[in-house]
Amino acid sequence: MNDFHPTKVEHFNDKIVISIRLDTKKISKLDEIANKINVSRNELINQCIDFALNNINMNDDSSN
Repeated sequence: MNDFHPTKVEHFNDKIVISIRLDTKKISKLDEIANKINVSRNELINQCIDFALNNINMNDDSSN
């Protein structure tokens, strides 16, 4: 798997608001990382999702 290196970037894309539920441990870890690299939690989550979507390995095996 590729390494993930979140960075501070500005995006000017159309966005919509969604709601997700995360456990408090994940939120704490996200906040820790976001603060360390000086980005918002939202930006970090977006970068995590982008990374996951670009690196997902879709298994075509339909036996699962």
